[in-house]
Amino acid sequence: MEVPFSRELEDKLSRIASQQGRDSMALVVEAVERLIDYDAWFVAEVDKGLAQAESGQTLSHEDVGIRLQKHIAAKRSAA
Repeated sequence: MEVPFSRELEDKLSRIASQQGRDSMALVVEAVERLIDYDAWFVAEVDKGLAQAESGQTLSHEDVGIRLQKHIAAKRSAA
């Protein structure tokens, strides 16, 4: 499979690969693998959230606010 890149993108790819001491093709393959893995993870998380919503596992606006405030307070105390 061949994928055409603009000259600008090819130059960026070559520069990054060179900085990392890697082959450009290996960098492209890794980037595509990451994209595909992320997309699969994201779709699974959306499906999980939809299933929770359909089964009634939801939070009210107020409950979300309470959780967010607790999270922020924990981050501040850890800093």
